[in-house]
Amino acid sequence: MIEDIELETLINEIYEYYGFDFSSYSRASLKRRVNRLIHLDGFAHFHEFLSRVRYDPEYYKHMVDEITVNVTEMFRDPSFYAVVRNEILPLLGTKPFIRLWHAGCSTGEEVYSMAIMLKEAGLLHKSLIYATDINATVLETAKKGIFPLRMMKEYSENYRDAGGQEDFSNYYIANYGIAKFNEELAEKMVFSQHNLVSDTSFNEFDLILCRNVLIYFDNDLQKRVINLFDESLSVLGFLALGTKETIKYSIPMSKYKQLDKEKIWRKIK
Repeated sequence: MIEDIELETLINEIYEYYGFDFSSYSRASLKRRVNRLIHLDGFAHFHEFLSRVRYDPEYYKHMVDEITVNVTEMFRDPSFYAVVRNEILPLLGTKPFIRLWHAGCSTGEEVYSMAIMLKEAGLLHKSLIYATDINATVLETAKKGIFPLRMMKEYSENYRDAGGQEDFSNYYIANYGIAKFNEELAEKMVFSQHNLVSDTSFNEFDLILCRNVLIYFDNDLQKRVINLFDESLSVLGFLALGTKETIKYSIPMSKYKQLDKEKIWRKIK
């Protein structure tokens, strides 16, 4: 286990050598992930790991990739997707064009889940999904739309629990242990690198999804990111966060109305 002072040294060195700022990340989460990486990569002492990060830019990239990857799955929390399907998409469907932003999209499972729901609602043709992440490696995976075939049974169950009526296997081609999702879905996605810590708003959106990303940030950064989402959301647009996340302490609640049960807010002014 690394010491708190060692973690601070790592944060400072990364900022000094590479300009990447981890200082607003939750210390507990960061420490857990660094410890895991040191163990996985077989370092006996913290100073060996630090030296490698400092002098090997390729290893530094590997470290950032490992630390910033978020766990994800298709139709994760099916009850959330059922609310999007039944309550949000019919409202967005009245618009001439729909812009969605998946912030912290990781390997893209949730982006493809959303594209499937938009297709089933007859809205995909007039939608554009912007999918962003800080991690270039996971974005490359997301762009390909290729996921392990062994996950499809679980994903199809999630899909059905979220109200899906079709045969889930219609959406992908199975081959050599992988599932390649249909190009028609990917045509409506734009993948790009975006750092929630330092980058600004880049469009106005009708629905912003950032689920289970803010839990890795400290309170000040959570506030900054939620204000970024507020700036990026159109009036009457929707913001969806993860089950342990809230906008309550970051922006005036008079601007938003929370939907029942789920961590989804509608911007009312």
